[in-house]
This record gives sequence, C-alpha cells and structure tokens, in this order.
Amino acid sequence: MTPSEFQNLLNPDIQALFASHHSDDPAAFAMQFHGRRDLPIRAMAEQLACRQKAAKKLPTLSKHNLLYTPLALEQSSGERTAAYKASFMSGKRAIDLSGGLGVDTMFFARVFQEVVYCERDSLLCAVVEHNLKVSGVANVQVRNGESISLLAEYPDNSFDWIFVDPARREEGRRSIALEAASPDVVASHDLLLRHAQRVCIKASPALEISGLKKLLPALHTIIVVSVDRECKEILLLLERGYPADGPVQVKAVCLNGDSEEITEVAGGNGDVPRVVAAAEKKCLYEPDPAIIKARLSAVLARDSGLQFVNKSVDYLTADLKIEAFPGRRFRVVESVPFKPKSFRAFLERHAIAGASIQRRDFPLSAEELRKKYRLVESERAFLFFTRGSTGHPLCIYALRCFPGDEAAPSVQG
Repeated sequence: MTPSEFQNLLNPDIQALFASHHSDDPAAFAMQFHGRRDLPIRAMAEQLACRQKAAKKLPTLSKHNLLYTPLALEQSSGERTAAYKASFMSGKRAIDLSGGLGVDTMFFARVFQEVVYCERDSLLCAVVEHNLKVSGVANVQVRNGESISLLAEYPDNSFDWIFVDPARREEGRRSIALEAASPDVVASHDLLLRHAQRVCIKASPALEISGLKKLLPALHTIIVVSVDRECKEILLLLERGYPADGPVQVKAVCLNGDSEEITEVAGGNGDVPRVVAAAEKKCLYEPDPAIIKARLSAVLARDSGLQFVNKSVDYLTADLKIEAFPGRRFRVVESVPFKPKSFRAFLERHAIAGASIQRRDFPLSAEELRKKYRLVESERAFLFFTRGSTGHPLCIYALRCFPGDEAAPSVQG
C-alpha cells in the first residue's frame, strides 16, 4: 500500500464498497473491477485479503473499520496474546517501542492512562492513527521515528512499563538472537531500565532460553506463551534493581484461543527428577509445546502424578486419565519394541492403514517411516516412535482422546 492508496482507501464511497464485498475472494474482486481507474483496485484487493485474515487473528478489533499492511498484520500479536500481556502490565504510562500494527498498543491502552506508540514507518503510523480513531482509542500518542532515539528524548523514569518486540527481519534476513534484532535490547539494557521500572521484551518462540541472564542482568522471569498448542512468543521480564545473580523464574502459559482459559506451569527442571516408568501404561500424554519449550515437563509430571516414557523425550504415561491435562491425551492400545522386519505384521494385526506419525529420539524420520510402511495420515490413530525405558527403539500405538472418551479411571488434575 502506497501513501496515495492509503488516502484513497479512506474515501467513504470506497469504504462502502468494501462493506458490500467483504466476503469476496480478493482475486475475483480484482477481476470484477479490472479497468476501473477511479478505484485503487490493487490496494482494495489487498485489504480484502487482510480483513479476512484479521477476522480470525483479531476477531474483536477487526469488527471496526481497520486498515492493514500485509507484513504488519502477519507480524502482529494476536488478540489472545496481547490481552495476556496487558493482564500483568498496568500503571499510568507505557511506551510501545515495537509499533507495527498497534495491536499490543490497543490492549495496553485499556490498562494504562497513556500509551506512546513508536514506529519508524511513516505510512504504518498513519494506518495506526486511523485504526485508533475508528476503534475509539483516544489515550495513545503516535510517534514516528527510530524507537531507541525516541525513547532517549524522554527523561529518566518517564514510564511504568516499556514494551519492545525487536524486529527480527533486517534486509530480508531473519534472525532469532536478541543481539541481531532491532532495536538491540542487549545493548540498550541500561537505557531501557533508566526510563522505566519494568520492561517486557517479546522474543521469538525459537529463542534458546538458557543463558539469557548473562545477556540481560535484570531479567527475573521468562514466560513461554502458546495459543491452541502453538508456541507464539517468549516474554522476557526485566525489573530495575533486580540483582544480576538473582534467580530467573521460568513459566509456561497455555492459552485457549476461543475462551479466557489459561493454564500456567511454573518452576524449573533443575531440581525436579525425570521419573521414568518401567513400562508404558494405559494413557500417553504429550505436554503443550510451551511447557516443553520452557523445560517444565518434569514439573508437570511431578504435579500430575505422571512418569516419562524415557529420559530424553517429553512423552508422559500413567494409568489414570487426567481431564484437564495441558496438552494432548491418548489411549494406549499397545506398545512394542520396534523391529523393522516384524513391524509390518504388527500393523496388519491392528489393521492400521493410516496413522499420524510422531517421533522423538528415533533413528528414522516420519517421512521414511510413512514411505516404508505405506501409511496414510489419520486424525485419530497415532504411532509414536521413540525409545523405551531401556533405550531400545519403541513404537506406541495410541488413539487420540476426545471429550467423552473413557481411556482409564478419571481424575481431575
């Protein structure tokens, strides 16, 4: 979208045309109005595509007459994660150094008296100003410029919270490391904490969480956030005055995209042993990806009365069915040592023509297994290829548990 296209999109007649074609296929819309030089057809088709995507990602905000840029929409927080961040941040004044589409800013505006939004892209600033206006958000100041330079213009202690989501794409390349992102929060550590008592850094879900304390001395909490079993972001919480040798709490937060349900697991695996079962039991459990990423599976196992299938992977097992388990639940049909020559007979005995192949710590890839045994995909039947308690290759045939399934005696947990 160009600046001139943006201005054209604000035309009330074009907005009315949008409203009457909101469910159209963008390509079909462009073909239908091809040749209309009085309309910014390319930009309108682009907006239709964005609005349809936003209806899923931003179900509440998208009900307003918002405008988007495709990249900003792709990189923006979803409403569920934005609402979670706003749930633990509050005060009189905050600054969002990340700019972007302004989704986090809009949610911060609900819990702060004033929010400053910073963005170096002038067109995106204009888009966000429009979106704030049509959404009825009046307590956000939009500032165009490089975020750290803008922050430096404010006196020390100007904000209660600073939020920053460093850009991980520079010159077409994507990076995960904090030092390679923009702004460089490692180099700006002291500057950030001079301007606010507390800082929240949003990092890539692929970031390695060990060793972060050495980079960010004021770090006190690491939160791995997932939505509907997909890791979305890692939040790093800093506080001025927190000792450089102070402990760092690690927390996994599992969000449900369709409800307010939140599951939290906190602690650390350092002093929690991974208790391995002598054999696989009636139920198999796979923790939510946020729990696995946060390395909190041992904490979850201890608190839920579960044991590990082996020492190296995050498959858990028990004879009891746990209704509120944060992750996937399966009913074990049979587990057998994996022997290539006899495995086909095992499949025939159970009449398994299709299965979802899951593998951890196993010599063959899922593709190799699927090709070798000619297995199609399945949503209910699962074959888990891993190692048993003795370290030998193992296959667990299990069925996905859905509400109402009776795999074993129930326990609430």
